[in-house]
Amino acid sequence: MGATRLDELALAYVARFATSRAKLTRYLSRKVRESEWIDEVDAMMACEAVADRMAQLRYLDDRHYAAMRAGAMTRRGLGVRRVKAQLYVDGIAEEDSGAAIETAEGAAMVAAIGFARRRRFGPFAMRSSDDPKQRERQIAAFLRAGHSMTIARRILAIPPGDEAALAVLDDEAMLD
Repeated sequence: MGATRLDELALAYVARFATSRAKLTRYLSRKVRESEWIDEVDAMMACEAVADRMAQLRYLDDRHYAAMRAGAMTRRGLGVRRVKAQLYVDGIAEEDSGAAIETAEGAAMVAAIGFARRRRFGPFAMRSSDDPKQRERQIAAFLRAGHSMTIARRILAIPPGDEAALAVLDDEAMLD
């Protein structure tokens, strides 16, 4: 594999996937390790150069990628901690992820309500349960999804079918 093939792989990758600069570099590095490098240029420097070129051509934009990724995660009902962790794993720098994280923080309650709706917790449960073990499991699910303990407890405190209390939470989320 040489620099030309590396360019072709990078172009095919960014054409197919929304990606960050770090993810593209990791992909190219893996491809170099899996094959025999025949070019005179150092392979890892070639990967960085290709990623730089893709960013200059605007095929990569970490700020927009972070906004897209954070938005998709909050729409799926995931919390701010999960969004931050994923952006870190995706190699997004703090200066590029700041606005996306702020947006996720603003949508924290809406995301948590969506998570509760999908999992049928709290106001979306079929029936009320006083089982402490079940409540612990539900709180743990909220925490794994990246929500705060406070939000989890507030949502789980709402009895099933209480639309008025749910509307109050929705209104508070819109004001924040």
